[in-house]
Amino acid sequence: MRIANRISRLGTETAFAVSAEAAAFAAQGNTVFPFHLGDLNMPTPSTVVDGSFKAIKDGKTGYNPSAGIPEIREALAANVTATHGVTYGWENVVMQPGGKPTIGKFLMALMNPGDEVLYPNPGFPIYESQIEFQGGVAVPYSYIEGPEGFTLDIEGIEASITDKTRLLIFNDLQNPMGVESPQGEHERLAALVRKHDLYVLADEAYFDMRYSGATRSFVEQPDMAERTVILYTFSKKFAMTGWRLGASIGPKEVVDVIAKINVNDESCPNHFIQYGALAGLEGDQSEVHAMIDTLKIRRDAATTILSSIDGVTCFLPESTFYLWPNVTEVMGRKGLNDYEDFRRSALHATGVSFCSRIHFGRPSPDEKSRYIRFAYSGIDTAQIEEGLTLFKDWCEA
Repeated sequence: MRIANRISRLGTETAFAVSAEAAAFAAQGNTVFPFHLGDLNMPTPSTVVDGSFKAIKDGKTGYNPSAGIPEIREALAANVTATHGVTYGWENVVMQPGGKPTIGKFLMALMNPGDEVLYPNPGFPIYESQIEFQGGVAVPYSYIEGPEGFTLDIEGIEASITDKTRLLIFNDLQNPMGVESPQGEHERLAALVRKHDLYVLADEAYFDMRYSGATRSFVEQPDMAERTVILYTFSKKFAMTGWRLGASIGPKEVVDVIAKINVNDESCPNHFIQYGALAGLEGDQSEVHAMIDTLKIRRDAATTILSSIDGVTCFLPESTFYLWPNVTEVMGRKGLNDYEDFRRSALHATGVSFCSRIHFGRPSPDEKSRYIRFAYSGIDTAQIEEGLTLFKDWCEA
């Protein structure tokens, strides 16, 4: 059988391979502390569950409009308008089977083969995968570690822009690093977008996953709403990772194209889940707030232990549920210079399972610092403390 040539350009999420390896290790009778996947071990809010079951009983189980049911498009437009400082209507919203489809459909709508696309690296690996699969040129940009945390390499971004650069992917409240860009970085990035006539995918999967303050969207910058498609997902805020529902929000011209792609791809989003999500948006938010409170406790416990390890630097994020500790000194001290050797050695010695830098884009040849990622969304506080104490002892042994 001759597989199409373009499949060779299609990447994957290697974090799932780490998960499978951890599961195999657990199946041998070992205790595993799962920090590898950004899944949530908390129940979906009852408002969503009850709303979905009611919709099933009411017969909402058939085909529905390819762009999504009107009720949730209107509700989501109102919700995002209230939090983003930009006015959106139902015509600016097209529903998706999860957050991830927005990435590929944004590129299909706006990228021609040979166009260059700026994307964060380290970053969500599907950016790189979809750009290259669809015939674009993936151009990475990075972050710089400073004494207070990580900042965007704005100078590096501008230096990478050519006459072929068309698109920018910007993941604020970033996976895997947990980084949030301040207002000043938004302003400088928006200036580059205007100067070079770019269009933007703003991945806001973690927009509501924060512990203090308020999130500022990139679309609040002047002229950016007209140039930006927002990736919205119900997976994180409502613990609906397996339900698969999200949305693309942006200029009507692009939203209409994405809706047409929906017709050709999945026909329409799941019918009854949209009604469940609608109930989640409009209903009581106490369970959502309780989930954030729990995540904050987990964040504090994990950061405290990781920061206490000799040779580890770990910043306290105000958003997402990821930690991105610098383990350069520990890896050197243990003589484990290869990321996979370090990860597997830690798993077998302590049961702690995590991802590393190589699971989030191709490292550049000049990278000297070493990083690993801990997701604390799928592991209870007691397990966090037990597992990371074992990890600390191993690192310092």
